[in-house]
Amino acid sequence: MARQVAVINAGSSSIKFALFDATEPMPREASWRGKVEGIASDGPTFAESGTATRGIALDAQQPYHAALALIREHVRVRLGDTPLAAVAHRVVHGGSKYFAPVRVDANVLADLRSYIPLAPLHQPFALEAIDEFLRSHPDLPQVACFDTAFHATLPDIEKLLPLPYDAWQRGLRRYGFHGLSYEYLSIALAERNGERARGRTICAHLGSGASLCGMRNLQSAATTMGFSALDGLMMGTRCGDLDPGAVFFLARKESSLATAKVVLNEKAGLLGVSEISSDVEDLLDKQTTDPRAAEAIDLFCYQAKKFLGSMIAVLGGLDKLVFTAGIGEHAPAVRSRICEGLEFLGIRVDAKLNNASAAVISTEGSRVQVRVMKTNEEIMIARYTNELLSKGASPIVR
Repeated sequence: MARQVAVINAGSSSIKFALFDATEPMPREASWRGKVEGIASDGPTFAESGTATRGIALDAQQPYHAALALIREHVRVRLGDTPLAAVAHRVVHGGSKYFAPVRVDANVLADLRSYIPLAPLHQPFALEAIDEFLRSHPDLPQVACFDTAFHATLPDIEKLLPLPYDAWQRGLRRYGFHGLSYEYLSIALAERNGERARGRTICAHLGSGASLCGMRNLQSAATTMGFSALDGLMMGTRCGDLDPGAVFFLARKESSLATAKVVLNEKAGLLGVSEISSDVEDLLDKQTTDPRAAEAIDLFCYQAKKFLGSMIAVLGGLDKLVFTAGIGEHAPAVRSRICEGLEFLGIRVDAKLNNASAAVISTEGSRVQVRVMKTNEEIMIARYTNELLSKGASPIVR
């Protein structure tokens, strides 16, 4: 009987879940998937493979707990008599200790909780999901897969922060994030381009969270996110790269470091600049009539271009540029603005191909190949978990 791995990708307001064949070394597609969205809102919704999105009712006092319980029940019904091998979770931060998938026990969970301040928008919710499954199914292996792990290959000079050395010894360093996405792209590029994929590549993961990763030989060599997922390129609600003096000023103005933290994580970025929305599609629709919407889009594209240029300098040139994630895959206007004016670097985008979001959007004469690729973090999580299970360390639980 085919064993299954359940993959949970828990965010602050949504939880995506999927089932994968646990016997496949590199699963290609989920056997079933779904998501709960708007968990803390007035109108939460549920969707699964083959069905339309529908409204659901969640306990107002504990909506996240209720959403996880709903998912557990749907997974149980879907599996029937099929054994579940493990539940695997996307965990944003593995700190300086976890660079490979790990089965979670109480000690590991305690370690991961200590990293919550480094990823406050993501870490608490992934850990709540793990804790919930550990309590409800204590014999079922829970596996954590880390967004920081892919960046273990970063050179020390890229990790180092200009702080007293004891800061490094205490774990203050640049870690990098979106690693599950970047590792998936590295594998997909190798499959599609063979040895040609092993040159100098920059992948732009542009979504509600956004970062760039420069790769050599399909390994992480540079990235824009650093110590926390707040760093680098501005995002939907996160400020990105910011002068520390501005943080001190904001903390004084708000009379509270905790309040300033909320502003920087939840009220900055596209939402903060526009004062309208964190959604690029909304802002693009309003940019001709609202100068703040236009300014937010302009700043996002300007910053992405600036980071792209600095990363090309670090890599010593560029052979391939890849756009991925929600904005990267679905916003041709953003892609064109980022690439505009970079012809001197060998980046030339075909307007028709770009507007159609074709797989390759660069012109035939472009020295740099520019691609649009769909990422899939869940497949990477399933692959990591299957590798861990294949070592025989985790039992199969019905």
